[in-house]
Amino acid sequence: MGLTLVQRSSGHRPPREPKIALVLAGGAVTGGAFKVGGLKALDECLVGRKVNDLDIYVGLSAGAFLATSLASGITPDEMIGALEGTSTRLSQLRPIDFYYPNLGEMLRRPAVFSARLAAYLPGLLLDLVSVLPELPNRLGGRVRQFLEMPSYTHLESLLMQLFQEVSPKRQIPSLDSLWPSGLFENSPLERWLANNMAAVEMPNRFAELYRETGRRLFITATNLDTAERVVFGPDNDHGLTISEAVQASSALPGFFKPARLNGVDYVDGGVRRTANIDVAIEHGADLVICYNPFRPFLNLPQREGGRRSYLADRGFNAVLNQVFRTLLHTRLSLGLQTYLHDDRFRGDIVVIEARETDEQFFAVGPLAFWKRADAVRHGFESVRSTLLDHAEVLQPLFESYGLELRPSAEPESVEEAQPEPAPTAEDAQADTARGRMRLIRGQRSQ
Repeated sequence: MGLTLVQRSSGHRPPREPKIALVLAGGAVTGGAFKVGGLKALDECLVGRKVNDLDIYVGLSAGAFLATSLASGITPDEMIGALEGTSTRLSQLRPIDFYYPNLGEMLRRPAVFSARLAAYLPGLLLDLVSVLPELPNRLGGRVRQFLEMPSYTHLESLLMQLFQEVSPKRQIPSLDSLWPSGLFENSPLERWLANNMAAVEMPNRFAELYRETGRRLFITATNLDTAERVVFGPDNDHGLTISEAVQASSALPGFFKPARLNGVDYVDGGVRRTANIDVAIEHGADLVICYNPFRPFLNLPQREGGRRSYLADRGFNAVLNQVFRTLLHTRLSLGLQTYLHDDRFRGDIVVIEARETDEQFFAVGPLAFWKRADAVRHGFESVRSTLLDHAEVLQPLFESYGLELRPSAEPESVEEAQPEPAPTAEDAQADTARGRMRLIRGQRSQ
């Protein structure tokens, strides 16, 4: 299924007013849409307190857009409306907002390369002309050596010195300088978010948003030049607005050019961390609900028409997709392990992910904008199924933090949800005081 629990509160009563955090990992277009559908499912299952009423929100990349929206009071239904163009408050997210060509670099870089190449060629000729008069004197010794004792070794020494004397002393313009730093730019996404925050009358500054709503928002990005994680929040916004911080966090390397803001080049926050659960815990979260859409696909090769089905047989994209998901999921798992043995942490972590056997979601490209509606629907059904199947484990945990979880048995989507097998009795047992990570799966155990 896709539910991981790290329970460290066993035997310890939660604080009287516990802080609840929602941490949203990246996911590009379809992963973000998948999370929107999942957030709708979670919102419908929560009674009294909704996903807009939590204390701390942490987001990176696509999760940064969603965390900002939730902290600004925008419901999952309104997010879906923005994707579909049916919202009365929010403007629609258009393909041009996402696929906005990096025309500036595409035009400037070839022009600069051409100018440097045009200056290089005459300079190269002048260098060659200037060295020719001195060439006989400089090569005289090697020539005499070869004439007196012809051999391959002496010929090689002569040719190597000749090449050294006439080879260019100035550096030829690199062909790498022709390529832009990214195919697209995400400044239109920043403008779209800024305009929608203004439309719902929410401040575009971290500290002001916290003062007005009581919700703490944190966005993470990566400084390209130092490779360090940067955390934007109410205590330190690094001089950026919320929408600019989201732009920095969502600058997917290669796809988007780095976001240069206040003299700093930022790239996607997922470069350093998968989810940034530690940010929520460092700021006092007692219960952390983390949503990560990407995990490796469990492909059990089966015979199809007499042949075995392997991911490699599906081509380069399938291989890259699996590797990408594996890297992200491994980092998240290693991060969770640290809290299993950290006696300072006495809270709980709930990680919701896609099912590892979800072939339909695995087959959808993360940058396929036109698949966003299918991803929303699929995310809703996936999370709703997870909450329903494991309600007996989640309900008492949520109730200890003042949350009421009532998963509905009635499917809310167009397509019938496919529930997974319920957890075993052993999975449902309370954790020990030390705590442990429980990875509940319907297909296999770990």
